[in-house]
Amino acid sequence: MAVESVFAAPAAVHVAVQSAATTGLTSGRLVGTTAAVVALAGVVMGGLALARSAHRPAFGTRRNRALTALAAGLVGLVMGVVNLTVADGGPGTGNGVVAGAMALALGLIGTALGGLALTRARRTG
Repeated sequence: MAVESVFAAPAAVHVAVQSAATTGLTSGRLVGTTAAVVALAGVVMGGLALARSAHRPAFGTRRNRALTALAAGLVGLVMGVVNLTVADGGPGTGNGVVAGAMALALGLIGTALGGLALTRARRTG
């Protein structure tokens, strides 16, 4: 009985140390979060590019906003895919898997909105 508790104690400490190590901002979480923010910027710019305004827009022409949305969406998409590819664990391991998946989804949306806005800008301009 005493031998089992001797071997169980270091294992419990090891699990506790691993859990405590992943509560902060790790490099994987930083990359995933950055990718998600860039992809979100692409979605916002795509929405602005598709929105019709009565006056001159604050963020440039429709074509410029569409190109910005397309670029930000693609960058966020690629960063999210790379982050998910190199992650060696699931959600909660500190690898940024959740943020990478969000970047993947938002990157697809931002790219689609940017492409749609670019097509409309070419057609109307």
